[in-house]
Amino acid sequence: MLLLPRAGGAARGWGGGAAGRSPPALAALSQVLRLERSRRTGVVFPLEKLARSLAPGADTARFRLFQPGLAALQRAETLFRSGRDHAIDYVSSAVRMDHAPPPALPEVCFIGRSNVGKSSLIRALFSLSPEVEVRVSKTPGHTKKMNFFKVGKKFILVDMPGYGYRAPQDFVEMVEAYLQERHNLKRTFLLVDGVVGLQKTDHIAVDMLEEFGIPYVMVLTKIDRASRGALLKNVLEIQEFVKEKTQGCFPQLFLVSSLEFSGVHLLRCFVAHVTGNLPTVDAN
Repeated sequence: MLLLPRAGGAARGWGGGAAGRSPPALAALSQVLRLERSRRTGVVFPLEKLARSLAPGADTARFRLFQPGLAALQRAETLFRSGRDHAIDYVSSAVRMDHAPPPALPEVCFIGRSNVGKSSLIRALFSLSPEVEVRVSKTPGHTKKMNFFKVGKKFILVDMPGYGYRAPQDFVEMVEAYLQERHNLKRTFLLVDGVVGLQKTDHIAVDMLEEFGIPYVMVLTKIDRASRGALLKNVLEIQEFVKEKTQGCFPQLFLVSSLEFSGVHLLRCFVAHVTGNLPTVDAN
């Protein structure tokens, strides 16, 4: 699994248009591949590393349904690295669907409770493209509109307003209209706080996605802040919930830390896959 280190490319700037600065540690696969094997696995496949804490003989099938090899991870990374013929740009913001850009490309959206770390995760995904500005605030509920980011001619990523505390007054109308009308939407990424697990407002979001028949996947954020025991408990409970109570949710959870870049490379690969830009994924 990711046994051989590869030579890295030139350093790039990061965040808020700060070109010329180096990207965060481990933002690029070339940096991850220099780590020793156990830590490398924890960064790229954090769910697999967590599975090692299970009792012998435990069913781990749902821990490794999407487990791409190195070549797929590298191809996916190129989509999130801007270039002369592959610009990654903030396009526009919208509060109504008639203000949204034309649905010309495959689209994914990220949604979750206020302060779940949504904008921080999107910033981590785009960390190899310094010109992409994703505003991150310490104040919950900072995102009030749907923010659209165009990734070359490949796909669009949408940062949705947070629900719960300090959600926009028209949140329900805005999000329901988007989910029902955006026919180019390929997958919704529902972010859940990995420290506290599913909350009441998260269940409401799940009910909405299930009602509309929207394919979605759950992403557990802030895993660097959770103890291994608490994280494993939340993962097992959510996996059981997904298995027993949902129909449209991908059965594998994705674990991420925007601070340590755990799971970010795998999530880039899954986004590339569901948008049709990585139709075949070689298994690890």
